[in-house]
Amino acid sequence: MFFERPEGGETAVLVHLDLDSERDQEDPVEFEELVRSSGSDPVCFIKGSRRSPDARTFAGQGKLEEIACAVREHEAELVLFNHTLSPSQERNLEKALKCRVLDRTGLILDIFGQRARTYEGKLQVELAQLQHTVTRLKRGWTHLDRQKGGVNLRGAGETQLEMDQRMIQQRMKQINKSLEKVRLQREQGRRSRKRAEVPVVSLVGYTNAGKSTLFNAMTEANIYAADQLFATLDATLRRIQVPSFGESILVDTVGFISHLPHKLVQAFRATLEETIQADLLLHVVDVSNDNHDFFIEQVHEVLTEIGADEVPCIQVLNKIDCVEGMQPRIDRHEDGSPARVWVSAKAGLGLDLLLEAVSECLGKDVIQTWLSLAPEQGRLRARLYARGAVISERTEDTGKLMLQVKMPRNDYERLLAEDALHQDA
Repeated sequence: MFFERPEGGETAVLVHLDLDSERDQEDPVEFEELVRSSGSDPVCFIKGSRRSPDARTFAGQGKLEEIACAVREHEAELVLFNHTLSPSQERNLEKALKCRVLDRTGLILDIFGQRARTYEGKLQVELAQLQHTVTRLKRGWTHLDRQKGGVNLRGAGETQLEMDQRMIQQRMKQINKSLEKVRLQREQGRRSRKRAEVPVVSLVGYTNAGKSTLFNAMTEANIYAADQLFATLDATLRRIQVPSFGESILVDTVGFISHLPHKLVQAFRATLEETIQADLLLHVVDVSNDNHDFFIEQVHEVLTEIGADEVPCIQVLNKIDCVEGMQPRIDRHEDGSPARVWVSAKAGLGLDLLLEAVSECLGKDVIQTWLSLAPEQGRLRARLYARGAVISERTEDTGKLMLQVKMPRNDYERLLAEDALHQDA
């Protein structure tokens, strides 16, 4: 497959091989999207099949010659493999093709490096890149790698390769220390939210499922959202008012992808803890994508890996405006609890149903009752309305205000203690 000659960006030859030895094959279409998201311009897509990868160059000799011809013909600067290559395979391929070679993990790391914006995000990406690079350092100054006997023949002792490895290890220690400080800050913030008893709702899902668009629609925020893989990396928190429940924290997290490199999962542990510690997960799914069932499985695998598979979860089937005949609705489990909500974040469809489902899941320990307020307690009345706790209101002949409220039991008990409210059955 050939592409039009690009006007800008690093020209790249793409390689995808179907292997009999691999059960879970990577998606070529997703691979092409990853390449375009990285800013590279594909000029040729070479596909093939093998029983198993070649130990030296991953691809066989015939396929290697085909790739080399494509590199020369298109004057490509980069060859990208939709597979995980060993360090020796990368080096052998670069020597044979006479250009830079990256595997799928290296490509994803490059995209993450471009998209990181915050201090924490940059540290996380740098750590993952260093973990990936330390095994791929090429041997340098090989004439110094051995200490020879004899007069004036003793080597320098430490090779350039060893010096590079030591410098990388030192930098990784510095980054881990900095990330530990960030983790402690996040933990302090989580403890503060727990003391205030503000529940946390975390958005999770496959990359480009529409999480950031949904986050903007629910919070009226303006974080970056685009139709591309890994448009945003940094966790963003905003307060939202959940009708018939009260205040909550909504968290937008990094998107997942099939076979997410383990180095990235480790590096983004501090960010992913927002998901682990959440009270409720909203699993956003691009229902317009034909592979959405596979994407759901991949997200479940990552959630299990980070220990978030036991957190209560609602599936949010997004982009229903792209599928003919789909309307907003709530699907429920046999016990009546919300299971799935069909929405369109971009068109604003079904967001009220989503908030209703969130309210039901968070409000399992919610109390609904009547409160009696004196006329001078107007400020408290305004507070109750501001948090969306008031269902109905009436005024008694005596001038007292009767408010029917629905709110978390802990918040209600705190109000009783602070404001000496009176409850009427």
